[in-house]
Amino acid sequence: MKTFIYLVRRHTKLYFKDKATFFTSLITPMILLVLYATFLQKVYRDSIAQNFPAELGLSDNLIDGVVNAQLVSSLLAVSCVTVAFCVNLIMVKDRADEVRKDMTVSPVKTSTLALSYFFASLLSTLIVCYATLGVCFAYIAATDTWFFNGGEVAAIIGGVFMLALFGTSLASLVNCRLKTNGQASAIGSMVSSMYGFICGAYMPLSNFSEGLRNIIGCLPSTYGTSIIRNLCFSGVLREMEAQNIPSELTKNLKDALDCNLYLYGNQVEFGWMFVIMVVSIVVLIGAYVLLNVVKIGSRRKLA
Repeated sequence: MKTFIYLVRRHTKLYFKDKATFFTSLITPMILLVLYATFLQKVYRDSIAQNFPAELGLSDNLIDGVVNAQLVSSLLAVSCVTVAFCVNLIMVKDRADEVRKDMTVSPVKTSTLALSYFFASLLSTLIVCYATLGVCFAYIAATDTWFFNGGEVAAIIGGVFMLALFGTSLASLVNCRLKTNGQASAIGSMVSSMYGFICGAYMPLSNFSEGLRNIIGCLPSTYGTSIIRNLCFSGVLREMEAQNIPSELTKNLKDALDCNLYLYGNQVEFGWMFVIMVVSIVVLIGAYVLLNVVKIGSRRKLA
């Protein structure tokens, strides 16, 4: 256990010690937040305002709350995965620099080393993602669109943990067999550029064709985005209900922003989204463990 804790501390410190890697992973969500707020906020605001008749008298503050909830949920949905891939580069770097080989020569079990990389990646990802969440909360409060209660804040914190665990599981599985820094950088670049689109964060799935929606709806990342979006919208939707906004309009809004997801014409209930994400995380972790077990077994046969 002491060896495991030491290795987790070593991997975590090594990541944060590399200022370039750390600031890159931290500044990317901040850049996205600035870009969203600067260039896309007005577009989102006008689009949302068109969904509500003027006679309802929906306040500008509430509309801005909807926009900010969409921006923040999109940012968190992407960051929890892309940051995990940045953090997980430590595992690949150790293999490329043959540091891992030196560790396995010492009395350190390969299974302990594999688990230490996973938990260190999760810890580092959570630190960056919760720092990002803190900035997002500060932004929402500064723009006077804070509609959350204590329970909703706790739920969002829990949602970020689940998405970070999913991102770490996915990154660990994808990177566990990579042997060069170039391979890891290429995979990280692909994930950073594509993930936001295939998970429905950058563009709601309601804007896609039905066939593409059904294909993307088969990916667990889609449900992770919808979960965090529902959690971020909870306060705003509760305020709309308090202002007697017709339920039909709020349903249309949830459909348009992927709070409600449909797969082959059937709505996926919120509870089932959690089930899908939990099962996906278990499968990814199981596959990561299995690959490491197979690797250990092959080494023993060679010995």
